[in-house]
Amino acid sequence: MLSCNSRCCNVGISADRGAKDLKMKLARYFRVDKSAATLVLSNLLTIVIAVISKWSISEVLWIYWAQSVIIGYFNRKRILSLKQFSTKGLTIKGMPVEPTTETKRKTARFFAIHYGMFHVGYFVFLLTQKPALSGLSLLNAVVCVATFFLNHRFSFLYNRQRDMNSTPNIGSIMAIPYARIIPMHLTLIFGSLLAIQSARELVLFLSLKTLADLSMHMVKHAGGTKRVDVSF
Repeated sequence: MLSCNSRCCNVGISADRGAKDLKMKLARYFRVDKSAATLVLSNLLTIVIAVISKWSISEVLWIYWAQSVIIGYFNRKRILSLKQFSTKGLTIKGMPVEPTTETKRKTARFFAIHYGMFHVGYFVFLLTQKPALSGLSLLNAVVCVATFFLNHRFSFLYNRQRDMNSTPNIGSIMAIPYARIIPMHLTLIFGSLLAIQSARELVLFLSLKTLADLSMHMVKHAGGTKRVDVSF
């Protein structure tokens, strides 16, 4: 019996240490990457407004649709602002390409068209949820969207110097926004299908979205190579 209690105690101590270590690592990361800290704050503001306004998950989806559009806008700007970049794994019509200005422009154009079409389809899906718009305060929605715009603008400017000091892979830059927004929206759509009602449930699902957002932000700025084919 004493042995069992001892093991339980050790597990509890290990969990506490693990939580403290995670908090310390996150604190250090936020000090190093201020754009990650502003991203979390933007999400927290949206959570607070959503709870106060008693939004449903379906209503919040409109805010995160707008955030996704903003992510795409600044990702295109990032592609066009690259001074030096790698085209490893990138092909155009099945052919490898050189890191030229023309390649950069074609990649940015392809991304804008493809990403834009994805969000037009998403927009049509949201229009089918018309009843959900009844509780969406325009002013509160504008505040949330404007906050995300300022956050992603700051992130773009803050991390631009990192791109200049390295040789990022343009294929990865083009592909990462999809990997970033799809888990985020699947989490929220899943929550919408479950008919989340209480404030506690709303906070839980929006917190999961925030974690997904932060995780993919870290992946986005960690670099890497992605095999991508661009066809026009």
